[in-house]
Amino acid sequence: MKYKYKRILLKLSGEAMAEKKDGEIVNPFDVAFLADIAKVVGELVENGVQVGIVTGGGNVFRGASAKEFTRARADDMGMLVTMLNSLAVENQLNRAGVKAVTLSAVEMNKVAQLFTKERAEEYFGKGYVVVFGGGTGNPYFSTDTAAVLRACEINADAVFLAKNVDAVYSADPRKDPDAVRYTEISCHQVVDDMLGAIDLTASMIALNAKMPMELFSLKNLENILKAARGESAGTTITAE
Repeated sequence: MKYKYKRILLKLSGEAMAEKKDGEIVNPFDVAFLADIAKVVGELVENGVQVGIVTGGGNVFRGASAKEFTRARADDMGMLVTMLNSLAVENQLNRAGVKAVTLSAVEMNKVAQLFTKERAEEYFGKGYVVVFGGGTGNPYFSTDTAAVLRACEINADAVFLAKNVDAVYSADPRKDPDAVRYTEISCHQVVDDMLGAIDLTASMIALNAKMPMELFSLKNLENILKAARGESAGTTITAE
């Protein structure tokens, strides 16, 4: 199987990792779903694609919306949640026979090594999937931003944003029936129009770094493979 990209950074929605019943989260980890993700990532690795992963934290705690805490401390808590998710993804990958390691943006040497670009490159060279936990290591930044930042640092070919939405729209399609669904859009337009499917800071970093992005729904895991092959899976966000 021929793939378009040699190295990708896959951002996994935290909320999508949860087990739900009647729309409510009943378990922060849908283990069967994580096992399916491991199979898909394993297929990419078997075909020579290097994969980095960043997870969100919405299955446990979303710092930006936690009004009961100061924003900085809530974001600290959110970064720790991404470590839980990173270790869960790493564990499922290793159980599936896919070598994986978690590198953390914050020091917690009992459970993960500290992230450095050099350390990540060393593991990529050994055939590992590298899971980047702890967000950016700083408050006030989303996990979308962490994903784009890490992608730039590791010289990824593209960022894959696997979300709960299936594409970028001109407006919220749940509120505006006339919202336009984009199959391709420039990162410049995403920033200028402040389209909400992607964090604005993440979009601006991608624009400045000329980092292409693919946004698609995580509900169909085949979308990851389709995007890696260069096929339409949701919205292609060009770097031009």
